[in-house]
Amino acid sequence: MDIGAKIKAIRLQRGLTQEELALRCELTKGYISQLENDLASPSIATLIDILNVLGVSLQNFFTEPKKEKIVFGKTDFFQSANGDGTNIWLIPNSQKNEMEPIILDLPESGESEMRMPFEGEEFGYVLEGKIEIELGNEKYLYKAKKGEAFYIDGKYEHKIRNVNNGRSRLIWVTTPSNF
Repeated sequence: MDIGAKIKAIRLQRGLTQEELALRCELTKGYISQLENDLASPSIATLIDILNVLGVSLQNFFTEPKKEKIVFGKTDFFQSANGDGTNIWLIPNSQKNEMEPIILDLPESGESEMRMPFEGEEFGYVLEGKIEIELGNEKYLYKAKKGEAFYIDGKYEHKIRNVNNGRSRLIWVTTPSNF
């Protein structure tokens, strides 16, 4: 960790000059400059004083921010059964996120499990084939084919059925995550 660079970054975020920080810490401007350029190392007591003036705890100062993974590939994906088909989980640990995207792969005449009502929403986009969405206790049927999308309010129980000659694949996103 580059202590001097981190002190400088925080100082600049707070809008302080080296001289202002030095005065508040009862240090010299030259010493602050040496710290920021890694020409001097502060004692723990001096570092704590500087961080107090900057409004940062010692723990937060030394905690490195976690790099959040943004891009996921095939090695990150995993599969699970969903009725007659397969869920391909696109984002590992997505249950900690607001959205939970999967690819649902249904064989010919296959159908997903019945999704029970929940507080949320679902969106889907048909990548391949034709599907039928069975919605609610009244068994309303809606069809969607390749290139079409659907949106379902989570208050309705529903399932998806492949009505294609061959397999059907769709991206299916739930928010909040609850697959």
